[in-house]
Amino acid sequence: MAFETPQYNLTDYLKWTRDGKLQLPDFQRGYKWEDERIRQLVITVLRGHPMGAVMLLETGNDQVRFKPKPISGSDAPSGSEPRWLLLDGQQRLTSLTQAMSGDGVVKTSDARGKSVERRYFVDIRLALEGEDRIDEAVISMPADGKERENFGRDIVRDVSTPELQQAEGLFPVNLVLSYYDAQDWLFNLEDRELHKRFSQEVLAPANMYQIPAISLDRTTSKAAVATVFEKVNTGGVPLTVFELLTSTFAGDADYFRDHGKDFRLKDDWDELEKDFARFEVLSGVKSTEFLQAVTLLTTRERNRASTSSRPPAVSAKREDVLKLELVDYLRWRDAVRDGFLWAGRFLNDLCVFDTRFLPYQTQIVPLAVLRVVLGGTAEAHGVVERIRQWYWSGVLGELYGAATETRFVRDIEQVAPWAVGETDVVPGTVAEASFSESRFFSLRTRNAAAYKGLYALQVAQGAMDWVKDHRFDLQTHKDLATDIHHVFPQAWSKNNDIEPERFDSIVNKTPLSAETNRAIGGGAPSQYLTRVEKNSHQSAERVDALLRTHGLDPAAMRADDFETHFRHRREFLITVIESAMKKPVQRDVEVGEVNEDPADFEDQWEVERGE
Repeated sequence: MAFETPQYNLTDYLKWTRDGKLQLPDFQRGYKWEDERIRQLVITVLRGHPMGAVMLLETGNDQVRFKPKPISGSDAPSGSEPRWLLLDGQQRLTSLTQAMSGDGVVKTSDARGKSVERRYFVDIRLALEGEDRIDEAVISMPADGKERENFGRDIVRDVSTPELQQAEGLFPVNLVLSYYDAQDWLFNLEDRELHKRFSQEVLAPANMYQIPAISLDRTTSKAAVATVFEKVNTGGVPLTVFELLTSTFAGDADYFRDHGKDFRLKDDWDELEKDFARFEVLSGVKSTEFLQAVTLLTTRERNRASTSSRPPAVSAKREDVLKLELVDYLRWRDAVRDGFLWAGRFLNDLCVFDTRFLPYQTQIVPLAVLRVVLGGTAEAHGVVERIRQWYWSGVLGELYGAATETRFVRDIEQVAPWAVGETDVVPGTVAEASFSESRFFSLRTRNAAAYKGLYALQVAQGAMDWVKDHRFDLQTHKDLATDIHHVFPQAWSKNNDIEPERFDSIVNKTPLSAETNRAIGGGAPSQYLTRVEKNSHQSAERVDALLRTHGLDPAAMRADDFETHFRHRREFLITVIESAMKKPVQRDVEVGEVNEDPADFEDQWEVERGE
């Protein structure tokens, strides 16, 4: 990448925007400056003060074929080919193009955000009193030149014609940079000295006003464009990979030739989102994550096909996503869509039903790609079992919180052959994952992936609601407004001096319907279980059986014995974790005596579930 820093006259910029030599890349967001900011920009020009640099990208780069679009309000000829694309400075040059050329009408908004059309004028006499009076001299008027009061009924100032403007001494800003038109307008002023001074002291300096540019040449890559744009963009809104590729794909000439229309990535993503709406757990999937999945498969295919001693790396990094071509996207699009839909079903089977309790949004990406890589084999019992082990290792080992692109690649390369038995080498995520018993005391909110994972695992054990005769499957989870709630309530725990790290721990929480949680209230378990029996029309013995489906100790609850309850439930969750990860939990807490042998838990739960 090479760049220059030339200075161009404002008159040149406006000429280029109006003839289409300077346009915007398609990814640029819409024009949005309000009336007062435009007025202040005109003041900056008339005072000769700097407004900052703009950034230009030279066109003709085979690797950066952004679809161009004209500057809003420029009236550039249809189909004109730009020489430059404007990367930074859109709001400023759009404002100046509309205010200082053409009819001078700017489509903007007022201080309340209401859409309005305005024109700008310069009070000639005030402007000639010096730089300090320029702020007062620049006036914003309605587009028709008529200023009204009394809800539009009364016209208090009318400068809708040149004659009325000349009588008021208000010079139209759209003529400032048009020498001959400006002189024609000024010629009709009675005061010839005023005409001369305004031309020399205001118009001449404005016509020499320059704006520096940072001009990137045609060797600049898409990744460099994205990086530079984000570092200098005065709008302050980061540019996404999706927006860059939307513009790149739309500029694909081969696709246009074959289909007679541009490819609109945004429209295609809207269709994909409709497909993903079948699974609520997929509602948080982002367009960039879908592109990462496509990139992983594209780079993996190139890696496999390479005969080089240094084949291209498998990657999901930003710079590699930006290298995607439309042909790559179209090749993998449907398979990746199906992979995400399979991931939605997979997560539902694990009792992860919605985004509130989705441990890691990012882990869906390799999950979907694994389905594409494995094809139908991913449905086989033994393969699914190993993919589940990998998934829970990532969640309970809390390994998908950072550096996810690197882990994406490792998991796709390692999990697929391991899952189908082609190798005995255990994937890094499975090998590295560990869970320490002491972690229970800090798992207190759903901000933690392991917290949300343990909630899903509790539901998957066959936990039933205590009042309604339902297990928490996909439908009843929603219908019963199921959430995670305290077993020993907060109010009771605080009154009995239980530490927050214990009563707020996942160990003291379980899935319950909203109605059941209301029945619990804030009292002791011995009290609220009586209400549960009444509301559910069940015996104490049957309620106790339901408590055991949650891994709870009914005797400890009816005795309001928090310590025994906590030890018992901790052992239950340890057994659940060890079953999911297929490795022992690190014992780093004094457990003490428990009423049952932990090895007997699974047999007992299976009896309770009737299995």
